[in-house]
Order: sequence, then C-alpha cells, then structure tokens
Amino acid sequence: MFAYIIRRVLATIPVMVVVALFVFALLHLSPGDPAAIIAGDTATAADIARIREKLGLDQPLYLQFGSWVWGLLQGDLGISIFTNLPVSKLIAQRLEPTAALTISTLIVSVLVAIPMGVLAAWKAGSWIDRVVMVFAVLGFSVPVFVLAYLLIYAFAIGLDLLPVQGYVSITDGFAPFLSHIILPSIALGMVYAALIARITRASMLDVLAQDYIRTAQAKGLANDKVLIGHALKNAAVPIATIIGIGIALLISGVVVTETVFAIPGLGRLTVDAILRRDYPIIQGMILIFSAAYVMVNLLVDLSYTLLDPRIRY
Repeated sequence: MFAYIIRRVLATIPVMVVVALFVFALLHLSPGDPAAIIAGDTATAADIARIREKLGLDQPLYLQFGSWVWGLLQGDLGISIFTNLPVSKLIAQRLEPTAALTISTLIVSVLVAIPMGVLAAWKAGSWIDRVVMVFAVLGFSVPVFVLAYLLIYAFAIGLDLLPVQGYVSITDGFAPFLSHIILPSIALGMVYAALIARITRASMLDVLAQDYIRTAQAKGLANDKVLIGHALKNAAVPIATIIGIGIALLISGVVVTETVFAIPGLGRLTVDAILRRDYPIIQGMILIFSAAYVMVNLLVDLSYTLLDPRIRY
C-alpha cells in the first residue's frame, strides 16, 4: 500500500508539469495585453513598454516560464498584477468561503442522493423510481445559475426567509453561516446529487440482482440490513468513483455559484482575474484546482481498499 501511494504521488508530478506548461502557454498566447489594461486608455506606447518591462512581460516566453516554475518550486505563486499582493496570500484570504461551500455541497448531495438512489433501485419500476429519475434528469439538465436564481426568487425575495447574497464565516455564528450557505449549497448540489443518484441506482440494481442478495432475503433478513449491509456495501465502489469524478463539477460550479451569490471565494477571485487578465492569479488558481482534483482521485483510489477487501495494491 505504501509503495502504491508513493508511485501515485510521483505520477502526479508529470501531470502537474504538463498542466503548468499548458496553462502558461494558453494564457500568454491568448489575445490581450495586461500592460495595456493596467496603463489605461490614455497611456502612450512608452508607458505600456515601461509597464511590460516592470512586469517582465518583455522577456522571451521561455524565460518567463522558467522564472515562474522556479518560483513555484519555492512555494511562490507570483505577484498579482493589479493588487501587487502575493497570489498565495490572495488565495488564502478567499479559501474559507470556497471550502465551506464545497464541503456543504458534498454533505447535501451525498445525504440526499444516496438514499434516493437506493430507494429507487429497491422500488424499481414504481412511481418512486420514476420520481427519482425525473429529479435526476432535471437536476442534471438545469444550469446551476438558473436554479440559483430560482432559489433566490423563491426563498430570499418571495418568502424573505434567507439572505439574497453574501457570506458569513462560521466563526461569526453557525446560524448566520448556515443561512448564507444553504441556498448556494442546494443550487450547486442539485447537479451533483442528480449524478450520484443515477449512478447509485444503477449500481444498486446490479447488486440486487446477485444470488447472495436473494439468499440473504431467503434467510429472512430485514430489508434495511439487506440494502445497507449487503447491497449498498458492495455497490459502494462505483458510487465512490462518481463522487470523486463529480469534484470536477464542483470546481466549475463553484465559479458560477459564487458569482451569482456574491460569495468572496476562489471562484470570484478567478472570474475577476480573468476579466483583468491577471496572469499570476489565473495560473495559480488553475494549478490549485488541478492539484485538488488529482489529490481527490488519489483518495478515491485508496478508499477502494476500505470499501472492497478484495482490492489490494
């Protein structure tokens, strides 16, 4: 197991190198000059040239890339072009809202989707199954921002039960924190829950058709023990896989959700950086998101040994 973990961790190094190279090339070869944006509309060519020299944008691309990678190896993500602050500091300031939104979305999605998928498989062909499938189709089809605006209109504007936008840290009180995080968590979690529910149902249907399930039922075991102790336990590997893969949905959905609900997290930071062509922040954010996704996949792989004793590395 330890050797496998080391191999997987080492395997992430070339992946991150390729991601870094691609991100650097994509951003620097795309149209637009951050020096011209910083200088403003009234700037002269000489003003723009001085800014480019100050930012190091006048150097060849390979020198810019080498300097950037050398900084990464020392834990330096660079300096923001607009705020003149370290990118790592800006990310640290925005990390809590995004982490809170991601974790709460995971909790909501898993707690809703897995019971729904199990129930749909147990009652396959019934009206319960059809209702769950309708939810799964709608949840996966409706864009996040559309659902977010519907929730805002219904619960914040119509019923005046929850705040429209903003974020309150959990250190300032759990009730204010919950009131601000619940709507964005539901909006983002609907898509995620729909995906998990569909995979849970399909995996459970496959397991429920196995001989050992019929044997357990013939022995007179209660339905809850058959579903949870036998069926769900053996269907857990595909479910864990889709939960890990679905992290990509959260990463993209966080950007939209934080923009709609005005949450000052990493998503808003990324959008603002893209609009300003703040290269260091964009590069740092994509690397952070990529590293998080790689680590989640590693954790999912390791969880297989706990979910299925037959799997050994």
